[in-house]
Amino acid sequence: MRAALARHWPEYLAEAAGLGLFMVSACAFAILLFHPTSPVAFLAGGRLVRRALMGLAMALTAIGLIYSPWGKRSGAHFNPAVTVTFWRLGKVEAWDALFYVGAQFAGGLSGVLVVHAVARSLVADPSVHYVVTVPGTLGVGVAFAAELAMAFGLMLVVLTVSNTGRFAPLTGLFAGALVAVYITIEAPLSGMSMNPARTFASALPADTWRAFWVYVTAPVAGMLLASEVYVHGARRRVVCAKLQHGGDHPCIFRCGYTEGP
Repeated sequence: MRAALARHWPEYLAEAAGLGLFMVSACAFAILLFHPTSPVAFLAGGRLVRRALMGLAMALTAIGLIYSPWGKRSGAHFNPAVTVTFWRLGKVEAWDALFYVGAQFAGGLSGVLVVHAVARSLVADPSVHYVVTVPGTLGVGVAFAAELAMAFGLMLVVLTVSNTGRFAPLTGLFAGALVAVYITIEAPLSGMSMNPARTFASALPADTWRAFWVYVTAPVAGMLLASEVYVHGARRRVVCAKLQHGGDHPCIFRCGYTEGP
């Protein structure tokens, strides 16, 4: 444990900072697009248009973080479900996985608390409500199925693209595109999380824990299922746990790039 912390603390901090910035962006754009006093919300029009703009904003945020120096350093998981899946695939050491998950929870919460400190009345307004993720009007079962399906789709795409030669550098773009589509189309069903740390970061300051178990279990189950389909169904090798494997950044994982993909 101490050895992992001493060697890899920059990667842990990068994971915390990445999800923290993602949550700052989520809160800020939710205020701009959904708060009733925002002129942007008035000009944007209906909720579908505003969700599409929100999806675009969060996709660009995710892409920017994945290809940032921090994202290239840590591998840009920013999600406990992603880390657990790569640990299950044997690409991440146990202590690194544990510290990654802890950093993701701490970083996500810190991001929301920063916005809370700066713009409490805006982010706490019912129209924004700390960008909590809760089941929609169709209920908990639909929310669970939607979160499971989204997580499955995202991880299957990430594994396929990141382990396919010339397309591997485009993994972040594929992931960002899915984020945009999911927010636009699926958000009314579950709030679009796919990330236990992201949901926790909003739930704690909002004190809203409705069906929290859905957002812990469904993303992890969906991504693990996708990894099983990829490895045993397609019978393909997973090279590394990084979404963006920049050669100028160290890799702390059980990386296959030294042997060739």
